Amino acid sequence: MELSGLLQKRLALLFPGQGSQHVGMGQRVHQFSEAARRVFAQAEEILGMPLRRLCFEGPVEELTDTANAQPAILTVSLAYLEAIRERLHELGTSLQPLVLAGHSLGEFTALVAANALRFEDALRLVRERGRLMREASLERPGGMAAVLGLEREALEAVCREASELGLVVVANDNAPGQLVISGEERALQRAMELAAQRGAKRVVRLGVTVASHSPLMERVAQALAELLARIPLREPEIPIVANVTGRILSTVEEIRRELAGQVALPVQWTATVREMRSRGVTTFLEVGPGQVLTGLVKKIQRDVEAYSMKDLGFEP
Repeated sequence: MELSGLLQKRLALLFPGQGSQHVGMGQRVHQFSEAARRVFAQAEEILGMPLRRLCFEGPVEELTDTANAQPAILTVSLAYLEAIRERLHELGTSLQPLVLAGHSLGEFTALVAANALRFEDALRLVRERGRLMREASLERPGGMAAVLGLEREALEAVCREASELGLVVVANDNAPGQLVISGEERALQRAMELAAQRGAKRVVRLGVTVASHSPLMERVAQALAELLARIPLREPEIPIVANVTGRILSTVEEIRRELAGQVALPVQWTATVREMRSRGVTTFLEVGPGQVLTGLVKKIQRDVEAYSMKDLGFEP
């Protein structure tokens, strides 16, 4: 797919969340784009950490650490976005998406892209968000798992049954037939076993070390609310669809509530994509590492096109 071919489309940009990280991410765009290199350099200066080495070389255990993965994914996603803008500027044109959305952590990226949140503030926020989430996970260890092919009602019943061993809930509605559960370790393991027994096609443990989008993160949400109260925000220049409600975020106060609350509340990704489609979007572009959201869009809305950075030649 040629980048210029997207310009005539009714376009939405999507930004991925934690779990999309992989060693080597962003290395290709860093090689060919001066704009991308500036993003990486700025991030390293703000965070005081060797982000390029971590993204390009790993080790994977260090990259997967939630306090590192979150600023790394944010930085790589924005490096891709700036590389796209750079290339289009050279062609004498610009990117004009109708709407934006980000999955969980990706919502911070979307707000930077919409000029509602400064990059430096977003980096510090997600670094602290990751640190707080890691801290919460050390107190009550847990994780997340994708469950394919089981209806929501059946999965909720599974979680209720497994809850005798600890907290576990349905955390993400990612696509029809693709839900995510999140919770404490023993309860999560039991729910995974029960889901398989009740007819799930697949049950896959996710590459995250925290129980995101569950009540285990309520203290993190409270701490983020206090941080966000001190961060300057603006109304988005491009509409953003919220994770929690699947509706447009339009005011600064709504943004503050969304960014604090979403860490402890379910991600309504199916509703988010359908809302974007209802606003006339015909083409989705995932701006960030991996192709997770591209795949989800194709399952949610079969009458649209969806592309990733790999499709544009930005990723190997």
